[in-house]
Amino acid sequence: MSMQSYANLGGDSGVISSELGDDYVVVQFEDRGRWSIYRYTYSSAGRIAIEEMKRLALAGQGLNGYIKDTRPSYESKQ
Repeated sequence: MSMQSYANLGGDSGVISSELGDDYVVVQFEDRGRWSIYRYTYSSAGRIAIEEMKRLALAGQGLNGYIKDTRPSYESKQ
């Protein structure tokens, strides 16, 4: 896995890093010292959601809020 640090331009994100693929996004979160990794795919969350998550990840802002607001289904969690 090739995770890239999340810019967190808003300064209040739980997102630490992400990996973007052709049809998936992997997001690493940190919450009160605990880390979780979620894999979202076209199959689990839909193409539109994945493409928006990719856009937000690259922008470095809004990804955590988008996930909290829309609650896309994930394929797996670690």
